[in-house]
Amino acid sequence: MRAAEVICAGVIVADHVCAPIPRLPNPGELVLAEDMLLTIGGCAANVAVDLAKMQIASMVVGRVGDDPFGTIVQRMLEQYGIDTSGIRVSPRRATSQTMIINVAGQDRRFIHIFGANADFTAEDLRAHITPQTKVLYLGGYLLMPGLDDGELAVIFRQAQEAGTKVVLDVVVPSSAQTSGGQEGAAFAYLSRLRQVLPYVDVFLPNQDEAQLILGERDPVKQAESFQRLGARTTVITMGGEGAVLIGERERYRVGVFSVPFVDGSGGGDAFDAGFIYGLLRGYDALGCLKVASALGASCVRAVGTTPGVFTEQECLEFLRQNELPTCQL
Repeated sequence: MRAAEVICAGVIVADHVCAPIPRLPNPGELVLAEDMLLTIGGCAANVAVDLAKMQIASMVVGRVGDDPFGTIVQRMLEQYGIDTSGIRVSPRRATSQTMIINVAGQDRRFIHIFGANADFTAEDLRAHITPQTKVLYLGGYLLMPGLDDGELAVIFRQAQEAGTKVVLDVVVPSSAQTSGGQEGAAFAYLSRLRQVLPYVDVFLPNQDEAQLILGERDPVKQAESFQRLGARTTVITMGGEGAVLIGERERYRVGVFSVPFVDGSGGGDAFDAGFIYGLLRGYDALGCLKVASALGASCVRAVGTTPGVFTEQECLEFLRQNELPTCQL
């Protein structure tokens, strides 16, 4: 096992996902699917697998339960050569699981238990950052109640001072799942982000998440707001509409690569992995966007969060043959 260049920390999930079905079953009815997978899910695990496909060694840091699903997830990660020594077992909680229901022509439906992810803390992360860590990625921020924002900010600052790039992605619960309504939730999210964004090199929310945080729909204004909060580079992903990047000197809007669409699960995580690959390879902002967009596009071609994701050779060949619609802002 190669020494990890990237720490992928945060949410780990066992996904149960079906191939697209023609419609939801009626009560008591059986609807057949062509395929159904038990596979890796969650931001940290997905990004680590996608990086492994791109020949980047990583370690996963997070929590699973003391149950068969936790064992399966760790074994699947290890089959990709990923270091799982940063995964801790929470004996009192189940491994997080998501049932992903795909109906042809409709957006995915999710049934989820959060499980052991609730126990993840900043201390879980601190012990695994070394001088060899080139990128520290945290996925699922704002969703993990055990994370202390002040402690996390210290860890991010110390990582940056040691030369590590800090990459942050979020998962934002809907307003229906938060107390105090949307305004109260947005205030809480902003309070948390103000503590950590000054120590973040790349912030990667999607447009819907940014709207829940800021109450603003325009992606350029969203990115500019996060810049004012301290993020060095902000990328707002917009699904089929592409992405917006606002950096210290660069401002871009990009479209998407045209690929057959099967399942959108994991597309955002693949985008994150592609951007991290670009950082590690010394690409400029636009180069990172191109790899991220290619890897994100590859993900949606197959059922599940990682099976369709390009290998490094496939990704680089795809980029040689395809142009990403790009404009400067």
